Amino acid sequence: MRELAIIEAPSVLGLRPSGVQDLPTALLDAGLTAGLDAVRAGRVEPPAYDPVRDADTGVLNAHAIARYSARLADAVGDVLDTGRFPVVLGGDCSILLGNLLALRRRGRHGLLFLDGHTDFYQPSAEPNGEAASMELALATGRGPRSLTDLEGRGPLLRDEDVVALGFRDADESAEAGMQPLPPDLHAVDLDGVRAAGAATAAHRAVDRLTAGPSAGFWVHLDVDVLDDAIMPAVDYRIPGGLTWEELEIALRTALAGTRAVGLDVTIFNPRLDPDGTIAVRLAQCLRRGLAVRVG
Repeated sequence: MRELAIIEAPSVLGLRPSGVQDLPTALLDAGLTAGLDAVRAGRVEPPAYDPVRDADTGVLNAHAIARYSARLADAVGDVLDTGRFPVVLGGDCSILLGNLLALRRRGRHGLLFLDGHTDFYQPSAEPNGEAASMELALATGRGPRSLTDLEGRGPLLRDEDVVALGFRDADESAEAGMQPLPPDLHAVDLDGVRAAGAATAAHRAVDRLTAGPSAGFWVHLDVDVLDDAIMPAVDYRIPGGLTWEELEIALRTALAGTRAVGLDVTIFNPRLDPDGTIAVRLAQCLRRGLAVRVG
């Protein structure tokens, strides 16, 4: 199996500097790489955060996110070109764009989207203009062109190459006026995961992502997919969610084959974990999931 390469991507351009930028240090200090065959592959520092919403796009830091995405794509691409498996530690969910841009430069890929929210907002419905609530829409070509057509390569994903798994925000997003998910994007909410069982749901997702002509798939993990009772260290909390065991099963299933090409971890806020116990448990879960890559 391929050696892991850790990239730190502490951008909060799509959110706010609430503490999420400390995620890479917190997880590494909590022993994320202990016992794993992993190297440090650098840190991509973001531009300065601007709290003023862009008038043209309706998105905070829209042009800075586009520039950062290109730089992050360079870093991820360098890892891919060495044959290593990139593990990108955010940061907020807008880092997904840079990861997917690295893949788009190399062809057609898919996405397993593990998130408590579907993040399919359009700027007019997102109250704060935060790209971290829009990244799946942007990645599939919906939104301002400066973020949906990066390097003229947009959209980064085709709808049919995406599986969203474990979300639980349908009522909240509908009330807020979020645009509906497209019919070709395969979406399995938390209830659907529970009905099938985490292992079966994850296997079905992988089967779907590997059945088509894509060259592989990226795994995006927003830690708010976890149950709020065990993962309160996030900025936008919502009741319910996966257990640690269910997330570990999903990760191990997704990462076990040869078609998974990278993973990112986002939204964990260490400032909401003052004694560090959640960071330790999250690092343990991630280690167990990633162990199939180096076992």
